[in-house]
Amino acid sequence: MIEDYSTLLRPVYQLAEEAGAAIMTLYNANDTTVDIKADNSPVTEADLKANQIIVDGLKKLTPDIPILSEEFAKVPFATRSKWKQYWLIDPVDGTKEYIDRTGEFTVNIALIDQHESVLGVVYVPATGVGYEACRGCGAFKRTANGTYDFINTRQRPQDNLIITISRRHGRDAKDFLQRFGNYELLHTGSALKICLVADATADLYPRFGPTSEWDTAAGQCVLEEAGGRLMDFEGNELRYNTKDSVLNPEFIVVGDYHHDWLQYLA
Repeated sequence: MIEDYSTLLRPVYQLAEEAGAAIMTLYNANDTTVDIKADNSPVTEADLKANQIIVDGLKKLTPDIPILSEEFAKVPFATRSKWKQYWLIDPVDGTKEYIDRTGEFTVNIALIDQHESVLGVVYVPATGVGYEACRGCGAFKRTANGTYDFINTRQRPQDNLIITISRRHGRDAKDFLQRFGNYELLHTGSALKICLVADATADLYPRFGPTSEWDTAAGQCVLEEAGGRLMDFEGNELRYNTKDSVLNPEFIVVGDYHHDWLQYLA
């Protein structure tokens, strides 16, 4: 059992960078050969290459901690329900963004401890920007030019509310958005939306429609350490590995959790 999460943060971030470099090699070579998985979702060589890099690295780093990845998710709940700690990864979150070449895809690596995300790295290969956090250590943003900054969410502004929504599922939020007056809308892919709330670029991100636990875990740790919350529509923080399904409930990501955002869902 790992108790000092901070000792893992730098090597895990380096793994995300290594996976990101492999992804970009294929991306820049226009390698977008696509296969379809059993759940009808796409998978590319970049998904598989990044997955192998991360899994091999984590096995060397923490050989006693099991791993659950989007690319081999069929671990029976009877087995994983016994896990106290485990790595939860999405080697390319936003595979459709990778295929469509928007650049809005991320590498997500999270450590789950007792159903909570206690370490998270979200890396954006196309820009070299990355986010990292671990429980009790705060949240940080790295850029390709070497800056490394502590990040905080922002308090709800009186005007200029900024809402980020899925580039592909934004229509699902139409009724919700109509409950606000003036706002600016940011359409973005992958876990980057959670991180935009964490670094005060946006105020909230509502998610209507399906996501899986590996889509949110890393970003949730970053967000919480930055001062925000990721919660279902009843106000409960998302928890992990509590049921057979790895699907999340619909949720809302907020920067200023003191404001009653749930009133807009009523």
